[in-house]
Amino acid sequence: MSQIPSSELIINSDGSIFHLHIRPEELADTVILVGDPGRVELVASFFDSREFVRSSREFVTITGSYKGKRLTVLSTGIGTDNIDIVVNELDALANIDFKTREPKAEHKTLRLLRIGTSGAIQPDIPLGSFVLSHISVGCDGLLNWYANRDSISLLDMERAFTEHTNWPDNLPAPYFAKASDYMISLFSDVTVKGVTISASGFYGPQGRVLRLPLAMPNMVHQFETFSYKGDRITNFEMEGSAIAGLSALLGHEAATVCCIIANRHLHESQPDYKPYINKLVQLSLERLTQ
Repeated sequence: MSQIPSSELIINSDGSIFHLHIRPEELADTVILVGDPGRVELVASFFDSREFVRSSREFVTITGSYKGKRLTVLSTGIGTDNIDIVVNELDALANIDFKTREPKAEHKTLRLLRIGTSGAIQPDIPLGSFVLSHISVGCDGLLNWYANRDSISLLDMERAFTEHTNWPDNLPAPYFAKASDYMISLFSDVTVKGVTISASGFYGPQGRVLRLPLAMPNMVHQFETFSYKGDRITNFEMEGSAIAGLSALLGHEAATVCCIIANRHLHESQPDYKPYINKLVQLSLERLTQ
């Protein structure tokens, strides 16, 4: 195995990975990902014990224990560009020897669950419900930078989607990445089956108009009316496709589950969604440690 240069794998002087600032021994095999750094404390408030708290930029990390199971909760910030950093650095912590700078002979599989908020685009998905992204649609282009993206993508569904939406040539080619079967099995009985758009922004990329018109004026309607073998687009969020796609390429079990706090079709929102998030966090902890 070839040694990874220091320019490619940057290790801090304290032995921690460059952006996350955590060391390999500080990472649990099960990791909960949240966007908001403030939500790390919410998740960790249910822990029985804590090993440490670490903060670096938008990345806040707590590793602890819940019902005897070691867990890490980590904030990613917003967007798939941050997920590119987080998932690659988590994999490096698990599967690269920091002393030799070589991949380890034995691969370690991490379990990654993103807990987030989302807006539904179908009228029958109520506020406060939990959508598990069985399939994440990357409209950000991130996975297209990696070799073998086709090997983990649902190519027939991609083609049907681009044809249905008349996808513009000047936008990144969308990719369809599936959550791991294992993670789906943990949550399928308590969640809505989702096909989730991971947008590269909150406004234009999700069809919101303030002062700038859209390149795809009917985008939300085109997404809402897409159907492939009984599956339909259910909701918007901003990170799940990169989590699902990179994890599949790297050999990790991953999924995204979101609380629905708005319905774009019905023009409804739930500003007081914290009780629902608390319930989702508790549910996720129970399922991950069962």
